[in-house]
This record gives sequence, C-alpha cells and structure tokens, in this order.
Amino acid sequence: MTTLPLSLEHLIRPPKHTSAKAPALFLFHGYGSNEEDLFSFSTELPEELCIISVRAPHPMPPYGYAWYAINFDANFGKWSDVEQAKESMGLMVAFIKESIEGYQLDADSISLLGFSQGTVLSLALGLSYPDLVKNVIGLSGYIDENILIESYKEKDHRQLSMYISHGRIDPVIPFSWAEKTPPILENLGIDFVFEDFPTGHGVSQENFYAMNAWLKKHI
Repeated sequence: MTTLPLSLEHLIRPPKHTSAKAPALFLFHGYGSNEEDLFSFSTELPEELCIISVRAPHPMPPYGYAWYAINFDANFGKWSDVEQAKESMGLMVAFIKESIEGYQLDADSISLLGFSQGTVLSLALGLSYPDLVKNVIGLSGYIDENILIESYKEKDHRQLSMYISHGRIDPVIPFSWAEKTPPILENLGIDFVFEDFPTGHGVSQENFYAMNAWLKKHI
C-alpha cells in the first residue's frame, strides 16, 4: 500500500489482507513527539487493521510536533491554546475522511488511539463527531470540554466505545484530571473501560497488553 500525499504527514501499516475495505486505527502522538513514536506499536496491533500514524501540524524543533501550543506563564501557569486545538481537530476530521476514501477504509470501523495531547484531541473528536468514530483509546489524557463542539451533548454516542487509561503518579497530566472522564462518558451513554496503573506519564507493558486486548474485542 503506497502512502498517499494527503493533508497531514503520516506513516501507514497496511492490513495483512486487503481484499475488502479494512477497519482502521489512527494514531495521534503527544506534545513534542512525532508520527514515529506510536507507530512503534504497529507490529503488535491486530493484523486486520490498517494502521495510520499521523504527524501533528505544528513543528517543535528539532524533531517534534504539536497539535496545539501549551503556554507557560509565571502569573497564569500552564494553559492550552484552545483555538489552535479546535483547528487541529478539524484537520484530523478532514484527514480521516480523506484516508477513508484514499485508502478504501471501512467507514463504519474507524478507531482512534491517542497519547497525552493526542488523547485530548481523540476524545474531543469522538465526543464531537461520534458518527465518524467507532472506538477511541485514550492513554494518559483527559477531556477538555473547551475543545468540544457546543452541540456535542445533543449527539447520539451510544454506538461509541472507549478505553481510557492513566498512570496514578503521572506528573504531566494529573490523575485527578483523568478521574473526571468516567462521569462524562456515563452521562453520554458511552460504553467504556477506565483503568489506572502504578506508572507516570507513559504506557507500561501491562497497560499496552490491556489496551490491545480491549482493541481486539472491539474492531
């Protein structure tokens, strides 16, 4: 499968069998990383999936990229560029639609996997456009309601499934932020699993195995 010149740079691992439209898993990396990071998972992920690992649009020299700016101010602390985050979510939606057409993917079986900042946007995309996504895997992130489209609560989320995990000693995104996720998902009628691990800001082997087992059941 040849990589197409779509609107966002990406890496692709085709499914083992390509006779029909394949289910797809889009990978969205964290702040300051790149498309090669999560793509290292691809050899361990289900072989029937088309894996597409996407590069964020904003360069962070020397080798990284970001979906949106995170600003640090002595008076106001750390804060995210919400408008830039919304723009990136729009780019992600457009890219997924391009990929469905260009790579002949199964539009009814689109999954997202994000880490950290990639999780923030994957969750926002799933909640804002549940008709586009079947599954969301959110690792070490949280729901930022400032990014969601205003009408998200009016959408039908019942067909959406999510796997959420977080490290209990995460120094980057506090576990207390992640704990706010389950009540939001429950109120929207979303089927989900929420797991925590005795780790920091990362994906342990135990976390990966649990996530991958969940994914295999939900393709």
